[in-house]
Amino acid sequence: MAPSNKKSPDFVLIMTISILLGIGIVMVFSSSAVWAFYKHKDSLYFLKRQMAWCIIGLFAMVIMMNFSYWKLKRYSKLVLYGTLFLLIIVLIPGIGIELNYARRWIGIGSITVQPSEIAKMGIILFMASSLSKRQSEIKHLITGISPYLLILGIVCSLILKQPDLSTSVVIAATAMIMIFAAGARMSHMIMIGITSTLLGIYFILSEDYRLKRFISFMNPWADPKDTGYHIIQSLYALGSGGILGLGLGKSRQKFFYLPEPQTDFIFSILGEELGFIGGFIVIFLFIIFVWRGFKIALRAPDLFGCLLAMGITTMIGLQAIINLAVVTASIPVTGIPLPFISFGGSSLVLTLAGVGILLNISKYTV
Repeated sequence: MAPSNKKSPDFVLIMTISILLGIGIVMVFSSSAVWAFYKHKDSLYFLKRQMAWCIIGLFAMVIMMNFSYWKLKRYSKLVLYGTLFLLIIVLIPGIGIELNYARRWIGIGSITVQPSEIAKMGIILFMASSLSKRQSEIKHLITGISPYLLILGIVCSLILKQPDLSTSVVIAATAMIMIFAAGARMSHMIMIGITSTLLGIYFILSEDYRLKRFISFMNPWADPKDTGYHIIQSLYALGSGGILGLGLGKSRQKFFYLPEPQTDFIFSILGEELGFIGGFIVIFLFIIFVWRGFKIALRAPDLFGCLLAMGITTMIGLQAIINLAVVTASIPVTGIPLPFISFGGSSLVLTLAGVGILLNISKYTV
C-alpha cells in the first residue's frame, strides 16, 4: 500500500536526464549527418528517428512515473514469461532480423525492437518482486540463490545465442548486485563471481571473433585495418579533441573513418568535438545519475522499491561504464550503447521507462 506522504519526483534526477537527452540529440545529429546523407540521402535521417523515439520514451517515462510502482509486482512473472518468449522467437529464421551475423531484432521494416533490451527491465522487475518476498531464504545458496541463477542462466543463454555476450554480462552483473543487496552472503557472492569469471573466459575463448577482439584490445596496432580498427579510430578522435575540442560539428572521424559513429562510439565523436571538458561533463552527469538513483534506493519505503531502484540504477550505470571503457580502449570492444546519448529505439524507450519507475519511487522516499 502506498504511503500517504507523496511528494514531487526527484528534481535533480529529472534535470540530469533532460541534459543527457539534450546532449544525445545534438550529438546524434552531429555524428550521423554525413553517414545519413551518404546512406539514406537525408542528413536528418537519424535525428528524426532519435527525436521520435525520444518522444515515445518520454511518454513512457511520464506514464511509469505516475503508475504506482507497487502494482508492477503483479505483472513481474508475466513480463518474465513474455521476455523468454521474445528471446526464443528472435532466434527463429524469418522472424528474427539478422544483421552483421547477429539475430537480435524483431519487427517490420525500419520499426524494430531488441528483445534483449526488454530482458534487462524484465529481469530487474522479476528479481525485485521475487527477492522482496523471499529475503529470509536468500542467505542459503541452494534454496535461496540457485533458483535465480537458473533463471539467469536460461535468459543469458538465449541472449548468447544471438550472439550478444556483453548484454548477458550486464544482465547477470545487475542481477548479482540485486541479490547481494537483498542480503546474500559475501562468501556465496565471491564463489559465484569466480565461477562467472571462468565462464566469461570460456565464452571469450570459444568464439574466434571474441578472441580476436581480446587480442586486438591488448595491441590494436597489430591489426590496424581489421580487429584493431575501431579502437584506433576511437583513440584518434578522443586525442584530436584535446581540452576544448575541435568544435561542434567539426569532427573528422565521422567522415567514414569511424563506422556508424552515432551508435556505440558516439562518445568518441563527442570527445573530438567538445574535448575533455565536454566528455567530463557527460561523465559527471552519469555520476550524478548513479548518486541520485542509489539515494532513492536507500530511501525507498520498502524492499521492493529499494531493489527496483537499485537494479535500474545499476543497469544504466553499468552500460555507461562499459561504453566509456570501450571507447577509451580500457576493455575489449563490445556492442553496448551509451544510455541517453547513443542512437537507438527500444534501448532509449525502455531506459526512459526505467527512469520513470525510478522517479516514481522517489516520490515516496523517506
